[in-house]
Amino acid sequence: MDSTLLDDATAGDSPPVETPLAPEPPDVQPPAEPAPTTSSPKWSRRTAALIAVAVLSGGTAAIATHALDGGGAPTIFGNAPSANSANSAARSLALSGTKLNVAGVVDAVGPSVVSIRAAITRPGPFGGSGEAAGTGVIISSDGEIMTNAHVIDGASSVKVTLAGESQARTATVVGEDADNDLALLKIADVSGLPAARLGKSADVKVGDDVVAIGNALALRGGPTVTRGIVSALDRTLDTGESTMTGLIQTDASISSGNSGGPLVDATGKVIGINSAVAASGQGSSAENIGFAIAIDNAVPILDRLRNHTAAAAAGYLGVRSSDPADGSRGALIASVDAGSAAAKAGIKPGDLITAVDGKAVDGAAALGAAVKAHTPGTPVRITFIRNNQTRTVTADLSTRPTP
Repeated sequence: MDSTLLDDATAGDSPPVETPLAPEPPDVQPPAEPAPTTSSPKWSRRTAALIAVAVLSGGTAAIATHALDGGGAPTIFGNAPSANSANSAARSLALSGTKLNVAGVVDAVGPSVVSIRAAITRPGPFGGSGEAAGTGVIISSDGEIMTNAHVIDGASSVKVTLAGESQARTATVVGEDADNDLALLKIADVSGLPAARLGKSADVKVGDDVVAIGNALALRGGPTVTRGIVSALDRTLDTGESTMTGLIQTDASISSGNSGGPLVDATGKVIGINSAVAASGQGSSAENIGFAIAIDNAVPILDRLRNHTAAAAAGYLGVRSSDPADGSRGALIASVDAGSAAAKAGIKPGDLITAVDGKAVDGAAALGAAVKAHTPGTPVRITFIRNNQTRTVTADLSTRPTP
């Protein structure tokens, strides 16, 4: 996906203002017949309470490595910023009561949504073979498709079915980034495909209307469409395998098979890639809590995958931290490596790190993500609380020591 796929600028002194698609007509349609109850095999690449929303079938029991309903809730950090904005006129939820035109949004982005089937083979005593089902979004007219890495993880072959087509096409995996749960696919020798318009997740506000489109439960007959709002921004998830940052939280219903599908704003532009949902566990309850990778974060990663460029080395602070048991916001330092960047900056066990370079840190996962976002040698400002006093020091990040 080229950066040119982002919004084109309009000449003039003032930036263009996107307006929602025209409201739906007021006609009341009779209720649709209820869909038959459908069950599907469940599988997750994430922690017990966090479900990566892809569907596996045919031998998936041998592949499953995590239960879906383990105890506790997923590790989720982040603030829900105020929905007030000077650009409120461009938002879908207007004071005048403008209605979100779901049908118009689907007409705009639906042709760019594809269903994905991947033949999966995993070696080892707990391995096996089966099929994964997910969703993708066409991002270039010559056949580039973005999806989640967990949809095609371990795939020996990938098939995609375009909107309006009956015959599946073969796609190749250009590259994948498991840590950020993104993959780039390519259909060879095609042109003129309907590429989705990409929005700017930086412009998204809490409370904005959104629509999720995807291959839910791998149901036949086309994608499933659900609507909701942006519930929170800049969420951080510790998946057990990696830490994902900058996620958009939504209450739009997301089910298994939605992985890789678009989260779309009221103007029909993709602002996120649906990746995971929170699931109820022992002693906890979760409903309508889904997460999408912000498109602004996805674009540079997909560019790197397209160019087969390795990810930059991550910085290393040299601490072990945990989430405070008393509900405080920050990362509580448990230990500091001798000679590390943290030790040289004067950080000690018991310190509560609350910010990195002025950006709030809400927990241990958020601290790790903030540090890894910088390269070795980068000086970062670490704000922490010690003995009820707030201090700020500068730490020159290093490279993680070789085991």
